[in-house]
Amino acid sequence: MNLKSLLTILSLGLISPAMAAPNIGETAPEFTLVDQHNQSISLSDYKDKWVVLYFYPKDDTPGCTTEACSFRDNINKLIEKQAVILGVSVDSVDSHEEFAKKYKLPFSLLADTQGEVAKKYGALLDMKFFKWASRHSFIIDPNGKIAKRYLNVDPQTHVKEILDDLKAFQS
Repeated sequence: MNLKSLLTILSLGLISPAMAAPNIGETAPEFTLVDQHNQSISLSDYKDKWVVLYFYPKDDTPGCTTEACSFRDNINKLIEKQAVILGVSVDSVDSHEEFAKKYKLPFSLLADTQGEVAKKYGALLDMKFFKWASRHSFIIDPNGKIAKRYLNVDPQTHVKEILDDLKAFQS
């Protein structure tokens, strides 16, 4: 979509612009959401840990599957960096359960069905008839501050970027 088309859509009120993403150094917005196991997960559950919070548009779509499977395939390296992975989309708990089971994803997928958390992180794209989360990610440090934000994620190379950044932060 080109800029002119996007501006036209915005002017017609068919889409609500996203809030700004939190800046590096700011406290990460707190949240509590339910994961694919129907467990409530709060950001505060991971105090004193590195958290990789990644937003994605839709379960079981090509780019989202590539990204999720890359996190899965690199989970041991991420654990070595003491990082917890949390995926967030506006899909339902049932959708997350199927997606996680199909691809054997060993991390939580959080159901943000109202888009409230995605909005806090500047990742919500809200069209009048449907919502989705933009492909944004954040590294949150053990003190709950935004250490890094990624607003234009390439699903094929993103996990390598995260691993490189975690290594730099921790050295």
